[in-house]
Amino acid sequence: MLFVIAAPSGAGKTTIVKNILKDNPSFIFSISATTRIRRKNEKDGSDYFFFSKDEFEKKISNNELVEYEIVFNGEYYGTLRSFVEQNLSNNVNVIFDIDVNGALNIKKIYGKNAALIFIKPPDIETLKERLKKRATESPEQINERIKRVDLEIGKANEFDYIVVNDNLEKAVSEVQTIINNFNK
Repeated sequence: MLFVIAAPSGAGKTTIVKNILKDNPSFIFSISATTRIRRKNEKDGSDYFFFSKDEFEKKISNNELVEYEIVFNGEYYGTLRSFVEQNLSNNVNVIFDIDVNGALNIKKIYGKNAALIFIKPPDIETLKERLKKRATESPEQINERIKRVDLEIGKANEFDYIVVNDNLEKAVSEVQTIINNFNK
C-alpha cells in the first residue's frame, strides 16, 4: 500500500511522517528527488535524491518519475518510478511526504493502492509561525510557500482523508488509525 501524506509547507507533514515511521518500522519512506541545493543537515539518498536540472529533465523524458513538479525558485521535486515499483512488487508499505499535486498524480497512477491523507493546518497564522520557527528558508521563500496555501487547501477534498494538525499527538494518532484500517 502507498500512504501519501501531503500538506502545505509548515503544516507538519514531515513530523507526522517521522512519527508514523517510528511506530511502523516495516514501512519504507519514499525519498523524493529534487534539484534544489542540499541543506547542511541533509544526506543524498537519505533525505532526498539530489540531481542536477539536466539529470532530472532526462528522468522526465525517460518517464522515470511517477510525479514531479517545478516549485519554489524553479526547482524540480518528484518521485522515482523505480523506487515505488520495487517496493510495491515486494509488498512493502511505502509512506510519502510530498506536495499536493504529486499526491494526486500518484492516486491517478496507483488508484486503490494509494491512500491520500491531507494534513491541514489549524489556520494560516499558525502555518506562518511554523515556517518562521524552522528557520530553513528566507522570508521570500516563506512568502512563496504561503502563496500556495490556498491552492493546496483547495484540493484537500480530492484526498481520501483530511487530518487537522492542531495537536501533533492527536494528528499522528489519526493518521495511524487510517493506516491501521488498511492493514487489518
